[in-house]
Amino acid sequence: MMPIVVAGGGIGGLATALSLARAGRRVVVLERAGAFGEIGAGIQLGPNAFHAFDALGVGEAARRMAVYIDALRMMDAVAGDEIAHIPLDAPFRARFGNPYAVVHRGDLHGVLLQACRDAAAIELRTHSDVAGYAQDAAAVDVVMASGERVRGAALVGADGLWSRVREQVVADGAPRVSGHTTYRSVIPTAQMPESLRWNAATLWAGPKVHVVHYPLSRWKLFNLVVTVDNAAPAPVAGKPVTADEVQRQFRHTHERVQSIIAHGTDWKAWVLCDREPVLRWHDGRVVLLGDAAHPMLQYMAQGACMALEDAVCLGQCVAAMPDDVAAAFARYNDERVLRATRVQLQSREIGRHVYHPDGAHAALRNSLMRAKDATAWYDTLAWLYGGGPRA
Repeated sequence: MMPIVVAGGGIGGLATALSLARAGRRVVVLERAGAFGEIGAGIQLGPNAFHAFDALGVGEAARRMAVYIDALRMMDAVAGDEIAHIPLDAPFRARFGNPYAVVHRGDLHGVLLQACRDAAAIELRTHSDVAGYAQDAAAVDVVMASGERVRGAALVGADGLWSRVREQVVADGAPRVSGHTTYRSVIPTAQMPESLRWNAATLWAGPKVHVVHYPLSRWKLFNLVVTVDNAAPAPVAGKPVTADEVQRQFRHTHERVQSIIAHGTDWKAWVLCDREPVLRWHDGRVVLLGDAAHPMLQYMAQGACMALEDAVCLGQCVAAMPDDVAAAFARYNDERVLRATRVQLQSREIGRHVYHPDGAHAALRNSLMRAKDATAWYDTLAWLYGGGPRA
């Protein structure tokens, strides 16, 4: 049996390799970089991510890497007081069957990478830049930028926002630029203001800005992500910027917010992009997954979680239809597309209507969110954290 080829060795690609291997398939993962690794720092993991970890056989290893926070907190970035507080304690875990946690992106990637290296059915290749594909009724030829071809039974495009595989499957051009710029830093816990070292994923919401922080790596670090709706016109990824450039865009916020940002160092900027949702992610023996299928803004903290869910669902569909991979891909598409579309679109709207409003709009947000108790919040989130595939 020919292997299934996976383009992309990030979190989604490695999770897909594990899922397909558990479905009894051989897998070749093609990573364009010279080594497997992840760019960035923190990831938030809802219970749906832990459902996926368990289905992939890495639940215990992932849990060892995670920091288990006590709450999701939303603060007013202008007034400095709390807007909403969602406890993540025993009742939350009982409701959704798993915890909420945060983890360093590199640590999580390492867990998946080690599991792939331990799996005899998975081959990992670096320096393998996928440029496109050609297929017939029996197989797919994956075309590399070097001109080399890798033949497989099927191809999974897990090659991210700028997916070359998507160029052929969907052909929808460049990503949509949101106009929002995110600046990221990681600071030692000792440099975080002591009064703000909360065991929470905390978001400060203000007019056209917001700030997120939470502990990482067994409390050695704090992840710091600050975002500005500044009408950025073009994509940017990992551009170094000065501390002054970041700080001056937050001078209208509360002094507590500014004291957090003042401790950031080695800032890097990303201009956030997504794409319009589409109904079809597959083309015969070729299918898209994760950001290649449904890139989304960060505002629901679900990008990695959705890729993990995709991977589990794809493996389950292939296991259920082992002799017809094209039909399995079509079933996966049908099972995943509306859930992912909902997260894509709600992520956009949360950025506009929850994180960045001003004046009466912000006052209404505060009033509505403060009226909810824990049970009401759990009901609101049940479709997300209680959904997705399971083992």
